[in-house]
Amino acid sequence: MTATATTPGPADERRRALLRTARDVADDLAADAIARDQAGKPPTDETARLREAGLPAALTPPGPGRGAHWRTGCAVIREIAAADSSVGDLLARHYVHAWSGRFYASHEDATALEEESVRERWLWTGAVHAPSTDDGADGPDLTLRPRANGYVLNGRRTVDTAVAAADQIVVDAHCASTGDVLVVRIASGARGVTVEPAHDRLGQRVAGAGEVVLDRVAIAHGQVLGRRPHDEESTTPFTALAEPALRLALCHVGLGIAEGALTEARDLSRGGRAHLLPGEDPDLFLTYGELASAAQTATAVVGRATDVMGQALDTGAHLDAEGAAGVAALVATAETVTSKAALHISTRVLELADAPGLDRFWRNARVLTAHRPAAHRLRSIGEHYLNGSHRAVVAAFH
Repeated sequence: MTATATTPGPADERRRALLRTARDVADDLAADAIARDQAGKPPTDETARLREAGLPAALTPPGPGRGAHWRTGCAVIREIAAADSSVGDLLARHYVHAWSGRFYASHEDATALEEESVRERWLWTGAVHAPSTDDGADGPDLTLRPRANGYVLNGRRTVDTAVAAADQIVVDAHCASTGDVLVVRIASGARGVTVEPAHDRLGQRVAGAGEVVLDRVAIAHGQVLGRRPHDEESTTPFTALAEPALRLALCHVGLGIAEGALTEARDLSRGGRAHLLPGEDPDLFLTYGELASAAQTATAVVGRATDVMGQALDTGAHLDAEGAAGVAALVATAETVTSKAALHISTRVLELADAPGLDRFWRNARVLTAHRPAAHRLRSIGEHYLNGSHRAVVAAFH
């Protein structure tokens, strides 16, 4: 029997075209990455490059003739992050927040929102807290008060990327009348919305971090995506994927940092600008072998988590609690391995090559991983492994 070649379909063509575009944008960003990192300005130019290439519209949840499947979206994020991890961070959070409709809204509302996002080429950002038994212990930072045609939103929230450049900002806020936690989207140009960009960051300087200040911002009913559960027990399995999805997208940013640092150090060593020259130096071979192995190990672990997350997202509302817990355990493992690899590689390359700007990889890795101690995740992974505890896995993302 003669094998018949499979003809690529429209989805395959879109995927290949998107990855080509990502490589072109990455090459463009890499050309002036050091200068832009040193300037540390808000990502106005960077977001313009992304919009011109069509990446915000392309990196939305998959639908008929639009969007990107999870694995494709993560591949784009990693490609961009290897060239400029600040922009990779920005794009990762855009992609995951663009899934907010599916995580919190009805199917019909999510579809309409995604179609509008593609049509308007929105750039998303936000900060939605993970459910926790201690949620709001010190009082909510954002409060919704009902009014005749919706709500009024007050407070302030730290946002890690694109605080002054995004079109839509997703946050969760406590409703003063019911006590519910509602997830809402805010148009960045709405009356009462101001931003305070962060200055002099150690790393991820071009990501556009800062605070969004909300002063009596009108929120229409249509801007309320849905209810965010108070705790893990009341969270549906699919909604429980929201935080692990964000962490996994950021793992691809961490991989990009590791790969970018290793590639740049290798090119410097080949060019003879390093402390140790290549030639026949066995110690240099050993070091690069160790670092390349660390990067490849992290890639394999993240790849497995990415595949399983993609399958879970495709399952949608039929996902069960065991499936969600299994995904979260893999993501926690991937985050642990990737954080260690990114920090280790970005530190070691500074010993291999002496060149301006090489330190940015360590600074970026440090900022990306600073607030997520590995011990907390490892305990949760261990409890899940020993006892099969779903609660333990969810706790890893608090």
